Amino acid sequence: MKLHILGICGTFMGSLAQLAKALGHDVSGSDHGVYPPMSDQLEQAGIALTQGFDPAGIPEDVDLVVIGNAMGRCNASVEYVLERGIPYTSGPQWLGDHVLQGRWVLAVAGTHGKTTTASMLAWILEFAGMSPGYLIGGVPENFTSSATLGDSPFFVIEADEYDTAFFDKRSKFVHYRPRTFIANNLEFDHADIFPDLAAIERQFHHVIRTIPQSGQVIRPADCEAIDRVMSMGCWSSQATFSSAGADWQWTMNAPDGSQFEVTVRDEAYPIHWSLSGAHNVSNAVAAMAAAFHVGVSPAVAAEALAEFQSVKRRMELVNPEGAIPVYDDFAHHPTAIATTLQGAKAQLTNTDGRLLAVLEPRSNTMKAGVHKGTLAGSVNDADGTYWFEPENISWSLSDVVRACRAPAHSYQSTAEIVDAVVNDARPGDRILVMSNGGFDNMPRRLAKALEEKYG
Repeated sequence: MKLHILGICGTFMGSLAQLAKALGHDVSGSDHGVYPPMSDQLEQAGIALTQGFDPAGIPEDVDLVVIGNAMGRCNASVEYVLERGIPYTSGPQWLGDHVLQGRWVLAVAGTHGKTTTASMLAWILEFAGMSPGYLIGGVPENFTSSATLGDSPFFVIEADEYDTAFFDKRSKFVHYRPRTFIANNLEFDHADIFPDLAAIERQFHHVIRTIPQSGQVIRPADCEAIDRVMSMGCWSSQATFSSAGADWQWTMNAPDGSQFEVTVRDEAYPIHWSLSGAHNVSNAVAAMAAAFHVGVSPAVAAEALAEFQSVKRRMELVNPEGAIPVYDDFAHHPTAIATTLQGAKAQLTNTDGRLLAVLEPRSNTMKAGVHKGTLAGSVNDADGTYWFEPENISWSLSDVVRACRAPAHSYQSTAEIVDAVVNDARPGDRILVMSNGGFDNMPRRLAKALEEKYG
């Protein structure tokens, strides 16, 4: 079958393209942002890419067009497909029908930590010799790509609650029909799609309705939103995780989270790994519980986590040889920003070193001002904050800047931020850049400018 994918360079659609190619389909695609790392993966897979959405990029003999959820009416390629009656579908629907059908799906959902937790789970199963398939919305460093078909019934997928397509407003994960389901956490996000948290909770309920009795929901023991979801109905077993009062419990044995212990069924399993932060410890325990549901012992899972190498853009050090380390991170919600900074702060052993945060409020929810009241508090662990104020934001960052505990400034251009950070930073500091977009290549621009100053 000849497939053309609209929005192919997104992490989900790009991964789907690679799976389609591996199944033997003739795959091409187009996007307005054709850039690495996804463009590199696609080209290596032999997938032809077109920059932009000119309908000429769609092959004349195409059998099916897979339309990404960022595509809407008035998109030239979408209008072309509709006008000519070309068969089309959504990415999640195609995945559910052609990849996940008949597989044991392990789905990882939640407002935060989906990519990291799914990567941990896939790696645990791989380490255990189970050769899982997976599709992850990022690039796990233990693997060579963000997706693979695998050689077993098991398939790990990052299960996003965002809507499916302009013609299907259900959440993506409703199409996946998981047997093992991690509901990692749940807060309000995606204000451009959902009016309130209750609407997201309803979507979580819809996916839980599809889980068979032999399946399992793995969830935190201390999340009120997930409790409300479960109260709507659950027809499978449940396993809880938390730092206390849960089936799977964890204890921090090091302040930065680099050493912790997991207790299940009165047995304790110590883990020493390269990641930091209580949020990653929690992610790891959820992944262990999911792996246990498909037969991986906690002892084997603990060994696997000791070798887990994280995910690109999750506290990714971009200048290992630099005098001032610069990290790239995907955090873009106040909770994720706060937990990421807490973990980074705990790793600072040099009492003279500072943690400097550079942030872009880029998500639609951020731009709408939904989280502006909690943004200042989310950076309490930073010793200095540099905010980028995009032109298309609907509110001013001035109130956030004034409310920050430590020195903070906002800037209208990324060049101004680079100049300010390079001027302020000194050896011993750490710089953490947070955005869920390209941010004008900020982490690497900072690293280069610091190298020019310090050598």
